Amino acid sequence: MTKPVRKTLADSPMTPARRRKLAQLAGRPDSEIDFSDLAPLKESFWKNAVRNPFYRPVKQQLTVRLDADVVAWLRQHGRGYQTRLNRVLREAMLEDIAKSA
Repeated sequence: MTKPVRKTLADSPMTPARRRKLAQLAGRPDSEIDFSDLAPLKESFWKNAVRNPFYRPVKQQLTVRLDADVVAWLRQHGRGYQTRLNRVLREAMLEDIAKSA
């Protein structure tokens, strides 16, 4: 049995030559990218696709003043009222984005 090899970015430092190469690639227009070796994706791929399960949006702490009845409604189901508030606001945000698109 062999020992697993672990590599980090520190093992492969960013040299000036690599920086120049990356800057050159980043400066090329998308129309120059050759996608011919990629298989086309079928609709079934997108039907089964899921958002990255490790994705966690950055949270921002803030103070908000809400009507007492709104807070009572959020808290009536027990713990997690802030998460419920975030979910309600996210649904409203996504709906608004979909309307404007």
